Amino acid sequence: MVHLVFWGFLLLCAWVFARVEIQVEGGEGWAGNLPTWRCDWLWVRRLLSGRPLTGYHFYVFLFMFLILHAPYGLGLVRTGLPVELRILSFNAFFWITEDFLWFVLNPASAFGLQRFRPECIWWHGPTWWWIMPRDYWMWGSFGIVFYILTYWI
Repeated sequence: MVHLVFWGFLLLCAWVFARVEIQVEGGEGWAGNLPTWRCDWLWVRRLLSGRPLTGYHFYVFLFMFLILHAPYGLGLVRTGLPVELRILSFNAFFWITEDFLWFVLNPASAFGLQRFRPECIWWHGPTWWWIMPRDYWMWGSFGIVFYILTYWI
């Protein structure tokens, strides 16, 4: 049951946030038309698979990281490696799921599954591995390892 709650809650959160991002970004991915700063340094592009860091993404990533740690700040849980690993696992899977749902649910760009291809997505195209972006493989691997470790530590 614990697994079902984890994955169900993750899917619900990702679905809601994908809807928020669709409202904010419309059909332009990676904050393409937002009035935000962009950091385009070489090491930033390497870290973000060829994309610049935008102010929008910086604060959204930071906000989600802090929200996921709210149980600590509210004194609801004791700090510990298993709890932290579960949070990091959730975070990794959340961003993969949210990003994929942005494409599937986005009517403004008419992406859908049929356009979930590297030639249609400039910000993922250069780092596409087989059926999905490299980021999904990388963060998915971290998420799996972190999730499994919560039961071994």
